[in-house]
Amino acid sequence: MALALERGVVRTRDLTEIGLPRCYLARMCDEGLLTKVSYGLYRATEQRNAA
Repeated sequence: MALALERGVVRTRDLTEIGLPRCYLARMCDEGLLTKVSYGLYRATEQRNAA
């Protein structure tokens, strides 16, 4: 998540290079942490804190 937040948009290759298994991308999208922008591109979903 830190990489996606830092860069804004990350590629599948960026995440696999740091050791994140590809199957985690779908899980992170399902959990609302990442949004798929296009084939192989993901961005961090904006999280709003409830006050």
